[in-house]
Amino acid sequence: MISAISIGLQNPKSAVNVATILRAAGCFGVSSVFYTGERFSYAKQFSADTKAFHKVIPTIAVQSLQEAKPKGATVVGVELVEGATPLPAFEHPDNAFYVFGPEDGSMSDAHLAMCDEVVYIPTFSSLNLAVTANIVLYDRLSKGAYDTSVDGIRNSRDTNNRLSIS
Repeated sequence: MISAISIGLQNPKSAVNVATILRAAGCFGVSSVFYTGERFSYAKQFSADTKAFHKVIPTIAVQSLQEAKPKGATVVGVELVEGATPLPAFEHPDNAFYVFGPEDGSMSDAHLAMCDEVVYIPTFSSLNLAVTANIVLYDRLSKGAYDTSVDGIRNSRDTNNRLSIS
């Protein structure tokens, strides 16, 4: 089965955070990003999205993340909530829709209720939204198959990086 990854953002407020998530989405194989709310405007600059993944990955405003759920996806809420599974112990589903709450609050009860699974990142304090998304996507990749070949490294790195260890 081919893995499918989508992201849902509940009322994000920062264009920089969304741009950074888009950069991560491109690096970690996300196929689409959905968002709710009025605080983030797609027209704002994607200055942190230096690879211009916003031109490749659909970034779609929706009325509710429930309506955006991809067919057959397991909804994974990412939230600091009692009873959630710590991310290091979590096994990522093949078809996942990762839902994140806003930067300055918690996921709504309605969004929490739509989740099949809820995970949290063990920390000493709450993380930035973009950092949280990056960690979750990296955790998914680190627990799955990835290309460790020289070609895999060459395809992943920036055009200004030509280093090698002899």
